[in-house]
Amino acid sequence: MDIVQLDRAAVLESVRIVRSAGPGDWDRPSPCSDWTLRRLVEHMGAQHLGFAAAARGRGAGTDTWRTRSYGDDPAARYREAADAVLEAFAEPGVLERRFALPEIDAAATFAAPAAIGFHFIDYVVHSWDAAASLGMRTVLPADVVEAALPIALRVPGGESRERPGAAFRPALPAGDQVEAGGAGTFALVLSALGRSPDWAPPHGG
Repeated sequence: MDIVQLDRAAVLESVRIVRSAGPGDWDRPSPCSDWTLRRLVEHMGAQHLGFAAAARGRGAGTDTWRTRSYGDDPAARYREAADAVLEAFAEPGVLERRFALPEIDAAATFAAPAAIGFHFIDYVVHSWDAAASLGMRTVLPADVVEAALPIALRVPGGESRERPGAAFRPALPAGDQVEAGGAGTFALVLSALGRSPDWAPPHGG
């Protein structure tokens, strides 16, 4: 699969997981710092809309990326945002474009394959974040997980991962993940981006 197809698989898995959340689930803790499941899903939707705008040459404005409240039906609002980015990435010629991604570097633009790769790794990991919050498992094709690993390993480390609200925490030693949650490829993706595969909601969530 090319990067657009890989990304689509990850996004659709996130939609499947978010759709399973019920009214009593949105205040559940998530693996993302102090975010609840609701806050995580609102962030995920905001990023979809930001990347959709960037694919069409309108990503430079920071308001495009602003997180908004999803009210009483976060799952439906999230599906709308996911549909928007999937439609944008499916447009003819998208891979020849350059994306403005001000949250990464306001002074640069990024070639589409790299930019969509950033989005892809987000939704491989955020699918797991949402699933872990709900006590579910992600179901991603093996080629999707295998494609995610080299991207995860290239994500820069340093102070940016230590800020409050950082998308990715400092990497965890892979050996710890063998002991905690198994040594599969997906566990390596998670540990590279600061997730422990055995994470569970505190006190049962």
